[in-house]
Amino acid sequence: MPGHRPTRIDALLAAGTFVLVAAAVATHGGTTAQLVGGYLAAAGFGALPLLARRHPVPALAATAAGVVAYYMLDLAPVGLAAHTAAVLYVAADAGRVRAAAVMAAALLAASIGARLAEGDDPSIVLGVDLGSQAALMAAVLALGDAVRSRRALRAELARQAAAAADERRAEAARQVEAERLRIAREVHDTLGHAVSVVTLQSAVAQEALADDAKDDALTALAAIRAAGGSAMSELRATLGTLRRDTGPRHPDPGIGDLPALVDGVRGGGLPVELHVEGDLRALPAVVGTTAYRVVQEALTNVLRHARAGRAEVSVAVGRTLLSVDVIDDGRGPDPHSRHDEHGYGLRGMAERVTLLGGTVDAGPADTGGFRVHAELPLPGGPR
Repeated sequence: MPGHRPTRIDALLAAGTFVLVAAAVATHGGTTAQLVGGYLAAAGFGALPLLARRHPVPALAATAAGVVAYYMLDLAPVGLAAHTAAVLYVAADAGRVRAAAVMAAALLAASIGARLAEGDDPSIVLGVDLGSQAALMAAVLALGDAVRSRRALRAELARQAAAAADERRAEAARQVEAERLRIAREVHDTLGHAVSVVTLQSAVAQEALADDAKDDALTALAAIRAAGGSAMSELRATLGTLRRDTGPRHPDPGIGDLPALVDGVRGGGLPVELHVEGDLRALPAVVGTTAYRVVQEALTNVLRHARAGRAEVSVAVGRTLLSVDVIDDGRGPDPHSRHDEHGYGLRGMAERVTLLGGTVDAGPADTGGFRVHAELPLPGGPR
């Protein structure tokens, strides 16, 4: 239903009703009392369309009562439609089509009965007059209902368009947030591991120089250079994504790069054993990249926090799952250390695995030390 305030159409209908009834009164003539009564009736019938928007049923009832009183006072005859058309239209437009139709039918029945009782020609009363009056009222009701239906349709279409626009904005925001998290994970994994290697190798180089062990110092510096070069390569690829670079992109590391990753950690002074079971070549690229990042983050945490003497990496390819285990003999992350020293890495690891429908568990190992265990579903396996 539209607002309760009268519209410009309502005002025009009200004015038209007043002019039509007042003109009929003036043309018909009569005594002064009849003229005054006719003009007052014209004003009343003209005011009712302005009230029908807010109070359609009372306006219909007042119209019906006014028509009966009008003809009982023997005022100028103008036909039912002149008195009622405007109110019927506004009531139908306001959603009260049934009430308006009942009022119109009741007035038609009363008018026919009264005219037949007065001796009017039945062929005229039941023929031309009834048909024309009924058709006019029905047309007015249909027009009002059609206007209301069209307005409701436009409102619904506008609501759907607004909802679709809101959904598009929400989806764009979700995509931006997902991309932001992906880039944050990439930067953390790449730079976090490289910084850990550089920090450890810098300490090794410093001790070697202090002991005048030139070869050890050169080896440590070479490891620092390799870690920095790898980090810069992956960082350029990430920045290329941000810039929408269409040039060749450095491929993401995969499961086949684990030996190089482990060798880099070994070069940092931490003995690491790598065990692989199953055929890695058939793994989807996204699964291999996720497994690589899990191992990378787990080894980075070992270098940073564990104070471990050794670590073991196990990768097993099953029929439906890829399992990854990283176990060390250290003490695990310090619960009293700053959250951003290790919490973001573990969170990013969990986010990566969860996106693929997998699970990850990080905590103390049964044999002491710390254990990271992840399971990634493979195509055709359960989710």
